[in-house]
Amino acid sequence: MAGHSHWAGIKHKKARQDKRRGKVFSKLTKTIMSAARRGGKEPDTNLELQYAIEEAKAANMPKGTIERAILKGAGELEGEQVEAIRYEGYGSGGAAVIVDILTDNRNRTTPAIRNIFDGHGGKLGTTNCVAWMFQTKGLVILKLGEMSEEEVFDLVVEAGAEDFQQAGDFYELTCPPTELKNVVTALEKSEIEYESAEITEVPASYVDLDADNGRKNVKMLDELEENDDVENVYSNFNLPEELVREMSEE
Repeated sequence: MAGHSHWAGIKHKKARQDKRRGKVFSKLTKTIMSAARRGGKEPDTNLELQYAIEEAKAANMPKGTIERAILKGAGELEGEQVEAIRYEGYGSGGAAVIVDILTDNRNRTTPAIRNIFDGHGGKLGTTNCVAWMFQTKGLVILKLGEMSEEEVFDLVVEAGAEDFQQAGDFYELTCPPTELKNVVTALEKSEIEYESAEITEVPASYVDLDADNGRKNVKMLDELEENDDVENVYSNFNLPEELVREMSEE
């Protein structure tokens, strides 16, 4: 992950702001449904679902709402039937973009996603046009406390982490998805607080953008994430330092 941008930290900051704006229950419900759909309804054997539930609880989602989302995702409740779709394409400046969707109406969602890409200088592509550039990884974002970077690095590597580096005000560590629980447990045992832990798509390489293309891509990803049908958005761009500072001050 050499040359990694500050985007994950900025995205995390925006996610915390989004929780104050509303919409979060709808997004979390779809995340839970998607996890249950892919890996089954038992959190003990479905790590993705386990973390989705923890995130929902942190947002004070009612227990009954969580349970209904799990059952609906596992196909055990009648009602809304959703379809999982992955869109791939390019943003302004050639950044690769993946958009994971949960929708009950493909005919509504596809034109909406295409319009967002087109409106910010991007373009939808064909299946697997960019997905091959990404790997599924566990990602933990944290800020260092009293422990030094070297101490935390030794701890997380022993627990199964593959990479650990600074990204702006945050530190990012990646690991195989199967090791995410071990890494998080090691952090908790050492009383190291982490900002977020999730299974995500991590790019193998990055595209360096200038400020103009960086703004276009950030705005496009923001608009994609505002769409009710969008579950997750992934990209592989590096932002220039001046734009990172500008966004950090917002």
